[in-house]
Amino acid sequence: MHEFSYKHNQLFCEGVRVEDLAARFGTPLHIYSYGTLTGHFTKLRDAFAEINPLICYSVKANSNLSLLKALTDLGAGLDIVSGGELFRALKAGCPASRIVYASVGKTDTEITTAIKKGILFFNVESLPELQNINRIAGSLRKITRVAIRINPDVEAKTHKFITTGKITNKFGIDLENAYKILLLRNKFKNVKICGLHIHIGSQITESAPFVAAIEKVAHFINKLSVAGITLEYLNIGGGLGIIYDRETPQTAQIYASQIIPLLKKTGLKIIMEPGRFIVGNAGILVVKVLYIKNTPKKKFIIVDGGMNDLIRPALYGAYHNILPLSKIKGAEKADVVGPICESGDFLAKERLIAKVKEGQYLAVMSAGAYGFSMSSNYNSRLRACEVMVNKNKAQVIRKRETYADLIRNEVIFKAK
Repeated sequence: MHEFSYKHNQLFCEGVRVEDLAARFGTPLHIYSYGTLTGHFTKLRDAFAEINPLICYSVKANSNLSLLKALTDLGAGLDIVSGGELFRALKAGCPASRIVYASVGKTDTEITTAIKKGILFFNVESLPELQNINRIAGSLRKITRVAIRINPDVEAKTHKFITTGKITNKFGIDLENAYKILLLRNKFKNVKICGLHIHIGSQITESAPFVAAIEKVAHFINKLSVAGITLEYLNIGGGLGIIYDRETPQTAQIYASQIIPLLKKTGLKIIMEPGRFIVGNAGILVVKVLYIKNTPKKKFIIVDGGMNDLIRPALYGAYHNILPLSKIKGAEKADVVGPICESGDFLAKERLIAKVKEGQYLAVMSAGAYGFSMSSNYNSRLRACEVMVNKNKAQVIRKRETYADLIRNEVIFKAK
């Protein structure tokens, strides 16, 4: 479900014509639908109402303050993975008690700040990290809560770069070692191990991997119970897939029906960490056609947005549907490429694309997740403007960068 559609042959975001936004704010341009963003959150919340989980939106998917504020106002918590994301979460008004903190490489400074702010808990990825959190909490004379991230060794059936639940991945602790750590929990005087955490990957379109992972963890929870170890939380992570092309991902309702019975048996409070499911189809990237280049081998549509604006096609070979802002008759096979000086700078390859002309616009669909949040200044390109649309109104939620922004932290070296 999303609120980008053609009306009278013109692409609209909710009640606003996308071409008007491109003309007004320039391109490349990220456009978000407030209705789609909040609608996906409420669909997930309603599907799981029976167990009333804390839904912690995954900030890494898209960290714009306006998006974070919109979701936290609806009762969402936030899943963070860095000190910078903690800073954003708090700036957006999220209570620290609704923040969970993952990442395999938390620094001492990040851990210290998070403890002082009073986050709900850390998702701990290794024994050395647990020991370090215990040490830092002790130096602060505090007791902080953690959940042990379990690596259930489950195949997520997604791209290898976004699979996180196999033993060969860097994430989490295997079940055998997690059990040993929990048996020694009383050795960590300044840490309370209050839960378990799993996250097996991203863009997963079927329920079987989730079911397999939760079943493994449920058996593990029973084993802990026999050993007299009680927990409060089970954090099942995120990873729900969306439609980019012809995928048939499960709906929130179907996903809930598959796993709620398993979750209820654990008797624990449930936390979820969706990102892409909420924001992926809530955003598009609009680019302008600069040149049409014909070669003996193929046709190139050269646009003003590239891998620095949306790296997913170059990084993962990811597919994004690409549509003209005005419906055009006829299509032709072409590569849609950007201005970056890399052969890997493309948004689509060997794709049937509407017969656009120079100066017209294209919309790269499903670009709300891992679009701007993974963007860069490579080639000293300016990062794009972001706009939020709610019904018939549009507002800039991030200004386009200037050339001054590119060098604001640089200092010219002076040789003596």
